[in-house]
Amino acid sequence: MKLLKIVPEKTAIRFIAKRNMAFVLSGLLMILSVILFFSQGLNFGIDFRGGTLIEIGTPQTADIGLIRSTVGRLGLGDVKIQEFGSPTDVLIFVEAQFSGDENAEQAQQDVARVVKDALDLALGEGISYRRIEVVGPKVSGELVQQGILAIVMAVILMLIYIWFRFEWQFSLGAVVALVHDVTLTVGIFALTQLEFNLSIIAALLTIVGYSMNDTVVVYDRVRENLRKYKKMELGELLDLSINQTLSRTTMTSLSTLLALFSLYFFGGEVIRGFTFAMIWGVFVGTYSSIFVAAPLLLLTDVKREWSGLGVKTAKSRT
Repeated sequence: MKLLKIVPEKTAIRFIAKRNMAFVLSGLLMILSVILFFSQGLNFGIDFRGGTLIEIGTPQTADIGLIRSTVGRLGLGDVKIQEFGSPTDVLIFVEAQFSGDENAEQAQQDVARVVKDALDLALGEGISYRRIEVVGPKVSGELVQQGILAIVMAVILMLIYIWFRFEWQFSLGAVVALVHDVTLTVGIFALTQLEFNLSIIAALLTIVGYSMNDTVVVYDRVRENLRKYKKMELGELLDLSINQTLSRTTMTSLSTLLALFSLYFFGGEVIRGFTFAMIWGVFVGTYSSIFVAAPLLLLTDVKREWSGLGVKTAKSRT
């Protein structure tokens, strides 16, 4: 078992002394993420944009030029065609047709049929259709609203949970850390322009839960030490608590990342976006539980009992 102890059980790293640097770094990254979101936007998938998605397989290396010209002659508006995982797999996305029209859903179904007939004629036998997805503009709009609502509700419920389990100061620090993690994850997708679809919403919700779990582990140790070391200054106590949980936090993150990297490289294209979001989320979630959630307790006037002599606020020497 000793070989598995990457981080020693007893460390004395002064995390709290670096809090100002961490706050500046986190603030800059969040601002950059917001700027990227509004300037570049997200590369929404079919779930949120609406349209027709067709994945085809060919017996030999796909002729992207032929496929593009074949679909382009149909006059269906914006069409995106790209390889998907291997040279024989091709992804075709056709924008939503007649958005706002009451027959939009049927129009999307007709697009799938027209594209399929054209490809059968151009490519001949041997072509296979791996999947055909059709999402109308009305449904895509509802999915956007539901996705945003799910993330907001998750953060609010986490706030209530921490408030009841600890004090309001703890819940404030936890929610700031969650907003930090979600913002940076959305920012990395705005930067890379990876497809943002329903699976990424699922990843964001998972990141919220993972980050909260890391934060609760640290907060539990902080609360325990507040009762145990009644005269230790808060900054020193926070450092002690983080160092005491550092080995557990590191091992949990590493074991999770091992599984996620395996999924990323061997799980296929369909779940690659989800896996990428989770890998990034594990990194930022671990970082925020140490450098955001815990140091914020210094700024929120956390109260503690001192041997039954009343309530007093401990101030950091850092």
